[in-house]
Amino acid sequence: MRLRAAAAAALLLALTACTTGPSLEDRGEVTAPPGDSKHLTIGSAGFTESDLLAQMYAQLLNRAGYQTSLITVANRELYEPALESGQIDVVPEYAATFADWLNARTNGPDAPPVGSPDLTTTMRALRRLATPRGLTVLDPGWAVDQNAFAVTAAYARRHHLRTLSDLGASGLKVRLAAGDECVQRPYCEPGLKKVYGIDITGIDPKGVGTTQAKRAVQSGQDQMVLTTTTDATLDQFGLVLLADDRHLQNADYVVPVVNRARAGSERVTKALGKLNDVLTTADLASMNQQVDSWRRLAQDVARTYLRDKGLLK
Repeated sequence: MRLRAAAAAALLLALTACTTGPSLEDRGEVTAPPGDSKHLTIGSAGFTESDLLAQMYAQLLNRAGYQTSLITVANRELYEPALESGQIDVVPEYAATFADWLNARTNGPDAPPVGSPDLTTTMRALRRLATPRGLTVLDPGWAVDQNAFAVTAAYARRHHLRTLSDLGASGLKVRLAAGDECVQRPYCEPGLKKVYGIDITGIDPKGVGTTQAKRAVQSGQDQMVLTTTTDATLDQFGLVLLADDRHLQNADYVVPVVNRARAGSERVTKALGKLNDVLTTADLASMNQQVDSWRRLAQDVARTYLRDKGLLK
């Protein structure tokens, strides 16, 4: 696998110069028959988990006979149009989040969300939005990176909490460490109140899953923190997740998205699909920990995982 810093820098400049993607008049060309380019560019959104997924995609495609290069473009407003135009060929995405993003881009920022807790419904909406843009959304596997809520293990034991329903039934007053947008997001404060009946007394705007937010819960300043299901550092703060037993959170399963004209072949689908059979949410959390806490390189962690699972020699 070749990592070309100069080429990546040049591509990034090109992306910033052209961020609109194909026009409606060109959509016929964009939805051309599936292509099978020999060299594929894998995009990463620049955070640990995205880097790991991009590395695994690249290594699996190398194994299948492709030449690959990687590029990091942290802004979806840049990398999605580049994916449409073929400057990027493959990216790891999250089903519900990407569906809602494409929906807003297609139908306007006030369009009702199309992502939902139901994976089948979410994938149907996502593919309906992606196909006219020349994008193919491959099948999801087991791994999901959803929003999640954690409390200290001691707090959970003391109040007999295993689920968010338990917390709602307890009547406990809860100060929540989260992003400031939590006040309005339906999956956050409004949903916790409506779906679970949790008494949220306030939002402590310390961000989503940040060290500062977790320390606030660890110290007792706050009672719960908004994080994600693949957060690998919860144990370090003595935190445990409460199960989303009424399915408030959307189906943010990991899905590869490819440019159909360049990477829509059955060979690409088969190579990337091998990951679906083995990759779990717990696996992602473990790999995130190896990179974030143990300071291992994402490329090495990805390679070790694929070898352990028999996907690489």
